Amino acid sequence: MSAPIVHGGGITAAAAAFGGSPEDWLDLSTGINPCPVALPDIPARAWHRLPDRHLIDEARRAARDHYRSGEILPLPVPGTQSVIQLLPRLVEAGRLVGGTNNRVAVTDNRVAVTDERIAVTDNKVAVVSPTYGEYARALTSAGFAIDAVNDVAAIGAAHRLAVVVNPNNPDGRIWSAETLVALHDRMKAADGLLVVDEAFGDTDPTLSLASRAPQLSNLVIFRSFGKFFGLAGLRLGFAIARENILERFEDWLGPWAVSGPALSLAASLLRSDVSPIHSRIEERSIGLHAVLDGAGLRMAGGTALFTLVADARAGDIYTHLCRHHILVRKFDYAPDWLRFGLTPDPAADRRLGEALQRFER
Repeated sequence: MSAPIVHGGGITAAAAAFGGSPEDWLDLSTGINPCPVALPDIPARAWHRLPDRHLIDEARRAARDHYRSGEILPLPVPGTQSVIQLLPRLVEAGRLVGGTNNRVAVTDNRVAVTDERIAVTDNKVAVVSPTYGEYARALTSAGFAIDAVNDVAAIGAAHRLAVVVNPNNPDGRIWSAETLVALHDRMKAADGLLVVDEAFGDTDPTLSLASRAPQLSNLVIFRSFGKFFGLAGLRLGFAIARENILERFEDWLGPWAVSGPALSLAASLLRSDVSPIHSRIEERSIGLHAVLDGAGLRMAGGTALFTLVADARAGDIYTHLCRHHILVRKFDYAPDWLRFGLTPDPAADRRLGEALQRFER
């Protein structure tokens, strides 16, 4: 079993190490909208009953309209982390099972394939890196060899699966839709599968491949719900792909994977006017940039929901901020990086700015 990935969050552990109660801390270590939307009413039956099919279908239709996925009804999942763990099952033992109408039975670690051509090759996976660490962890744990590539141009015919986070976390790199469609076509020609993680895509919908997904048979898109709406505790995401792939995910997740209240909220919020959310995020991003610029910190990348700072003193800045009960994200693989999430209001901007001004340079 591989070591767990250190993520953002973890206020409880930070408070145990540096003092204070978790409620006293300013958590800037995640890329979540710090101004959660007002919750619409949730019908009592959503709490009382198991989530019935009509709730799932309503959430899927709302997601289709919001993400503009055409004939594809996105599949609600209990956080995209849940389907990241299922990716190895789409490429069992180096065999692509994401293609059209493949039927695969796995019994006692033997794979029986019927009725469809299937490509057998090595089990190399390309992950454009550095990025969200759970992809490499899930695939490595399943026995896949990971090629951590710097650019999509390095992904070739030897790769059964390619993972691109767009916009990327933590550096905010982006790839155009045309570039990713060309990558999909290369993967398809080699019987490979492309996974595009659009967890931070809501702030720039023009980057999304969702509208093109109906024409891209070897594509899987993951969308996060909680980051943009500020409801990460809901543990809700969506997968967008051809129906044969979504059916596998749904089968593997099992019945009632997403709660009734989560489905009800999704149906309401995905149909709401999201322009105030965009405006609020933009305002908070401008506020954060002003604080970081005032502190003389070099912004090396990011998205509307977080900013990456590169500084040789990153470790000391991290510890200094923790002593002021402010948590940011540090990286073991890049000791000069810090990622700052958005603050919730101007008062928090001032708190962060004052703490940074006290840092001994």
